[in-house]
Amino acid sequence: MKRREEVDKFRDLSDEDLRTETARLKESLFRLNFKLALGEVDAIKKMRQEKKSLARIRTIARERESQAKAASVTENV
Repeated sequence: MKRREEVDKFRDLSDEDLRTETARLKESLFRLNFKLALGEVDAIKKMRQEKKSLARIRTIARERESQAKAASVTENV
């Protein structure tokens, strides 16, 4: 999947779906670590992709949190 398509897909997810996807990626990375330790070459490429996806999801979640915080601050003023 292209990077832009992936980011758009993540942006369309709800907060709960983002948390679910984060948990899935963490589990996947955990399993890939074992494969890497066993010497599976394909695991390296997949690990990089999963780490980048996880970082993108965390960035989107942080953006949403900061937007919500900014919106609540402006409402209280």
